[in-house]
Amino acid sequence: MKASDYIIEYLIRSNITRVYGYIGGMITHLVNSIYLKKDIEMISTITEQGAAFAAEGEARITGNTGVVMVTSGPGATNLVTGIASCFFDSTPVIFITGQVNTYEYKGNIPIRQNGFQETEIVSIVRPITKYSVLVDNVENLRYELEKAIFLTQDKRKGPVLLDIPMNIQQTSLNFQGARSFFDSVEYKDLSKNCSYKTEYSMLIDLLKKAKRPLILAGSGVRSANAVAEFRDFLVKTQVPVVESLLGIDSVSKDYKYNMGLIGSYGNRFGNYALANSDFLLVLGSRLDTRQTGTEVNKFLRETKIVRVDIDPSELKFSKVKSEIAYCCDLKTFLLGLLKCNVCIEINEWYAKILEYKNTYPSYKTDKGKIKNPNYFIYVLSQKLKENDVIIADVGQNQMWTAQSLNVKYKQRMVFSGGMGAMGFALPTSIGAALSFNHRIIVIVGDGGMQMNIQELEILKRRNLKIKIIVMNNFCLGMVRQFQEKYFNKCYACTVEDYSAPNFTEIAWAYGLKASNVSLDDEDWEYKLDNFLKTDSPEIFNFLLDINAEVEPKLLTGKSFEDLYKEY
Repeated sequence: MKASDYIIEYLIRSNITRVYGYIGGMITHLVNSIYLKKDIEMISTITEQGAAFAAEGEARITGNTGVVMVTSGPGATNLVTGIASCFFDSTPVIFITGQVNTYEYKGNIPIRQNGFQETEIVSIVRPITKYSVLVDNVENLRYELEKAIFLTQDKRKGPVLLDIPMNIQQTSLNFQGARSFFDSVEYKDLSKNCSYKTEYSMLIDLLKKAKRPLILAGSGVRSANAVAEFRDFLVKTQVPVVESLLGIDSVSKDYKYNMGLIGSYGNRFGNYALANSDFLLVLGSRLDTRQTGTEVNKFLRETKIVRVDIDPSELKFSKVKSEIAYCCDLKTFLLGLLKCNVCIEINEWYAKILEYKNTYPSYKTDKGKIKNPNYFIYVLSQKLKENDVIIADVGQNQMWTAQSLNVKYKQRMVFSGGMGAMGFALPTSIGAALSFNHRIIVIVGDGGMQMNIQELEILKRRNLKIKIIVMNNFCLGMVRQFQEKYFNKCYACTVEDYSAPNFTEIAWAYGLKASNVSLDDEDWEYKLDNFLKTDSPEIFNFLLDINAEVEPKLLTGKSFEDLYKEY
């Protein structure tokens, strides 16, 4: 069988039905093999970065491994941001890059390049992948392909990269008789640590003694496919919960003791709850400085912290001291914890955190008019459908969404976490829309919208159920806030020497519906209703004041309950 045909057949056997990519000379054999099959399709994006984010979107929504194929040279290097995004947020995606023929490869010769568009992508991406390899022998192809897809889902999930020269793709071999990864000692060694035995007595004792317990839900809850078990545990115990940015959609806002986002841009009431807790169970969150504040040594000094993480390095090298650290699969951990007898009496704590929540809501209004964008996001959340997926870009729009959008029980909310890549939301929504037959709501700033704006063409081409809300304040607002506070209002490159186009007219050029809605329009809510009436792709260009800010905000050197500005 031809190698490119074998690769595509193996993807199909692995329940992969879509490949995202951009055509190029070094993957023509692979693309042709896709087009010869009925059970898989190529989603042709406008850029390679768009393909990477689209595959991430599918993987984030379904939990399955996403697939990207691009050509050598600039095709491969254009993936780097998307690969890093998958690596930092533990998203399972396999990146397959074409490479020049093996006889054109420079190898160890000290020249810069031999073959046209030859680029040593494996070395470039090795620090941001779980595994990356050049498959320069067709007899190793079966082994490396099986290994790569396995590793995307094994333990802490993440991206891998296979670099496959063009002459390898077109070589024929009896792959049935080729060496299999699943028969190897390597596979057996990796599988040895798949069973966990967890002892809960000390944890249960700490929880029962706590007067002000709290759970921090991180991205690990969703990554471990443990959302149902986590919600069952909350129903059983009624322990109050806060979330990291990537943990927000692990619990519905309908849960009475959901105290929302914590950290540098956290809800004020959530940070107050965290600051006053005496016990914290951390589920799949790495406790970076966006959560703890820059003064890590002052983080919850009087609180008993218990952490659960599948990555031993996150626990070993953490700057936050834990009473107990469980290195295990979070789903397995929660299934065991659900069998334990947990009974807590914390009525005073319930009263206190609900007082925080009622006293410090995430939005303000002034005689029915919007005083800050958070109120718009809150109103939007009341109008969304039960199964909508909300995908926010990076910047102020992301924080307004995280603070004030009330996630319903069946909704999903997707953010770029560790990489924090502007331009993430639009292409990610494409993969989400293609893999999930429900509407996608994109919330993006004017800066992020310009990063991958060309992917609008796919919305029209495939008539995707994607509605885009541009939170447009005509500046790069998050950095502008830094400049206002720390750089004496020198707005270099955020307000000065920056501009945003008319997104409505651009949408029309792509054949999409669009409208401008001003912050001062008295009928803005009526226009929002009309925008949300349909599932067809459309842009809602929401015009904000240039001085719109994200608040509260944790300033450098401050404790995380000491938030700027005063309420």
